[in-house]
Amino acid sequence: MLSVAITQEGLNQDIPLLDGIIINQENSHRMWILEMFIDQKHKELFEQWKESEQLIDVKVVISYPENEPAAFQVAVQTVKQIGDNISVLLKGRLKRARSEYAEQLLEQLIGEGLQDAALLERFESDMKSRPRLKRDSEKSSE
Repeated sequence: MLSVAITQEGLNQDIPLLDGIIINQENSHRMWILEMFIDQKHKELFEQWKESEQLIDVKVVISYPENEPAAFQVAVQTVKQIGDNISVLLKGRLKRARSEYAEQLLEQLIGEGLQDAALLERFESDMKSRPRLKRDSEKSSE
């Protein structure tokens, strides 16, 4: 895992990873295991989700920064203190909906007035670097 964002009420909250791993259990239930090693300041939040057994939506970038985030619905299984950080074990299913990042990025770039070669160059660059879209930024600030 390269990055994780928690999605609640249309807002994305990035959780900076110190380390992370994702495992496809390849079973009949299509379950995945996500383990995050993160700062302990998030401990209370994840412990609340564990206690409530609430399902949470997460977007995870896997393998390469330019990959489109994969959407999962997960439950918190364990939260363990390790030194000054915590290990959070999540278990859940991959959601099949596409986020349509490419289409949203293209719409934004056209809205900025880019055309022809400049549009193509910026589109290719932004598809690799995956900047947060204005639409996502506006949702986060509401």
